[in-house]
Amino acid sequence: MRRFVFEVVEGVRIAGQAIWANKMRSTLTTLGVIIGIAAVTLMATVINGLDQEFEKALSQLGTDVLYVDQFPWGQNADREWWRLRNRPAIQPALAETIQERSRFAEAAAPMIDTDQQTTYRGREVEAEVMGSPPQYGRIRNVELRRGRFYTQAEERAGRQVCVIGATIAEELFPAITPLGKEVKMGGVPCTVVGVQTKKGESMFGGPGSPDERILMPFRTYDKVFGVSRREGVTVMAKVGNSALMNRAEEELTGIVRTARGVGPGEENNFAINDQQQVMDSFASVRIAIYGVGLFLTGLALVVGGIGVMNIMFVSVRERTKEIGIRKAVGAKRRTILFQFLVEAVIVCLIGGVLGLGLSALGTMGVSALGLNASLPAQTVGLAFAICVGVGILFGIAPAWQAATADPIDALRYE
Repeated sequence: MRRFVFEVVEGVRIAGQAIWANKMRSTLTTLGVIIGIAAVTLMATVINGLDQEFEKALSQLGTDVLYVDQFPWGQNADREWWRLRNRPAIQPALAETIQERSRFAEAAAPMIDTDQQTTYRGREVEAEVMGSPPQYGRIRNVELRRGRFYTQAEERAGRQVCVIGATIAEELFPAITPLGKEVKMGGVPCTVVGVQTKKGESMFGGPGSPDERILMPFRTYDKVFGVSRREGVTVMAKVGNSALMNRAEEELTGIVRTARGVGPGEENNFAINDQQQVMDSFASVRIAIYGVGLFLTGLALVVGGIGVMNIMFVSVRERTKEIGIRKAVGAKRRTILFQFLVEAVIVCLIGGVLGLGLSALGTMGVSALGLNASLPAQTVGLAFAICVGVGILFGIAPAWQAATADPIDALRYE
């Protein structure tokens, strides 16, 4: 064991000396490894950030909520739009039917939205104005920072009250409380009764994010903006238990088919959506990003590995006489092999460290753009493991050439 430890330490020392003696050459050799490691770590960082942002945006839909809509969510809707557009629109009364007949739906409510310029005393912001009954707050788990949610009485009376998002409150009311103030949406006045808790910026933000959304009673929305029977609404149904989603969807399908007069054997003229469909659509995008990233990363690492192999062959040739002397005084084949393998691995690790430095700078840049990017420890560990693998894979050939060199020929080499 002592002899093995000595050989390891001695091999690392000699490899380090050889690399230090050719600092510039070793650094230039690692350019491919640097690019490859920077690419793989930055790709993992961006994908991780995209996953977090997507889950953050998706959580707003709720894991236990089903959405009855005219069109299905996901990629198929775009491809089949020409056929699906002839479906009859979803009408608001369907929510009451679901509420009355469903055993699994704890609450059901229609919702509809439109983008409007919202103003208060000269300040202006674009917002998504959404009309939905008070059940919306329960179905979508709306949290309030100030004030209250509108009531069922205000829904029945069609009162012009609203709950605004945190960003709207900050932009329209930077120094005063919004509660009790009257904002105008498309010229229509509405009294603010509540402010939602800030959800934070998202790459999927803009009009439509909770912070930039205004909620009002459904009847008020119908009175102010009108609900088109041709365009219809979306009906939400909160199941309450995500384990019952499949059974709830089957029950809901039967209820909606009956309500819309779909006969036996006829195709559904509606879609029941949930967040899983959005996740499936994003998964294909994620796989595509991974595929392109891995291809480019693999290409850079192969180029870098070939560069390392080439320079190691040069190193073996330059130190042929040294190899002969070491063999002549009793150095074993495995000692020579280990020495040059360690040298190749150290060269790759240097490239890995520089690549991680570039990746860290790239992560800071991505974070500055608003994406929640970070460089986790497991990604750093993966990068170093890749460096060791590349060093061994592309260093084994020159190391074997050195280890199997004939000592007499090596001593005669000039």
